[in-house]
Amino acid sequence: MRVLMVCLGNICRSPLAEGILRQQAEKAGLDIVVDSAGTAGYHIGEPPHVLSRKVARMNGIDIDTHKGRQFRKEDMDHYDRIYVMDSENYNDVRRAAGNKWDPAKVDLLLNELYPGENRGVPDPWYGEEDAYHAVFDMIDKASRNIIHKVQQK
Repeated sequence: MRVLMVCLGNICRSPLAEGILRQQAEKAGLDIVVDSAGTAGYHIGEPPHVLSRKVARMNGIDIDTHKGRQFRKEDMDHYDRIYVMDSENYNDVRRAAGNKWDPAKVDLLLNELYPGENRGVPDPWYGEEDAYHAVFDMIDKASRNIIHKVQQK
């Protein structure tokens, strides 16, 4: 199974989501390939935000080697599941995917916790460290639900 996590710049939320889901899959012994991307090209080649890296490390996850990249329409072919952090990301992925768009593959991450509510993971970019911890907790819980669903199949 191949999963792509997507946010706006690929330096705050989606690298955390990538690291969290990857760690959980490894602990569960599941063969899940996890990657992340951003819908905008603001931070291509850059490492994750310093607070995303700090919060990840505090939780035993290393995302230091991650380099930001932008979502490509070919990602629709390569990944089995694409999780976006908010509705703006959803619309941006749909637009970028063009004729490769497959709505069955794409969903908001928090729909794993709150099905059909389309809640967004808030962007902690302008926030303090506590915002990054809150985002980590949301993503962690949603990722646990993903792992549980995969284990049930």
